[in-house]
Amino acid sequence: MTNAVIECILSRSAAKYYDTAATLSDDQIRELVRIGTSAPTSFHLQNWRFIAVRTPEAKTRLSPIAWNQPAVKDAAVTFIVCGQLVDTSVIPERLAPLVEAGVMPAAMVPEWENPARDLYMAHPQRRRDEAVRTATFGASAMIYAARSLGLGSTPMIGFDAEAVHREFGLADDEVPVMLLSIGAERPGNWAQKPRRPVADVLALV
Repeated sequence: MTNAVIECILSRSAAKYYDTAATLSDDQIRELVRIGTSAPTSFHLQNWRFIAVRTPEAKTRLSPIAWNQPAVKDAAVTFIVCGQLVDTSVIPERLAPLVEAGVMPAAMVPEWENPARDLYMAHPQRRRDEAVRTATFGASAMIYAARSLGLGSTPMIGFDAEAVHREFGLADDEVPVMLLSIGAERPGNWAQKPRRPVADVLALV
């Protein structure tokens, strides 16, 4: 049995060819990010940021430090998807809307903040791992949202991270995890490539 969500996931493939004349409005870009930020994050940290590269000038700045991959200039927008190194001191602020809405009792906030501090703050690799995990969750949601809207997407890790950091003014605690191009496709893109059999990747215990 299938449904629209499953069909969207199963039919998605990374786009190679984009309609270079097609654009996305700033409101459409904001909506994609709104959907992306509905993805899960550890302790509700929401430690991500998205830079929407959509003007010709910005694309020209990004292209040479992204290996001149065509999608950067051809797609309507390329997001620099950033994860932020975990800082558990922001947890009370991030949880405040839940407390105000009556979803979470105020007494529960330190019950989240304290174990999170123990889990992350003395462990730099964990802080970075969570930044990458968070950004990837957000990008994945945007990929499938784009597909559901009839748009193509191309996630890319081919770029000079230090140059992106410098050229686009990332903060010291931000990791550029991936580039994600999104836009209207033109003919010629492949269907989803066959995957390894489930029996090869699943252990039932």
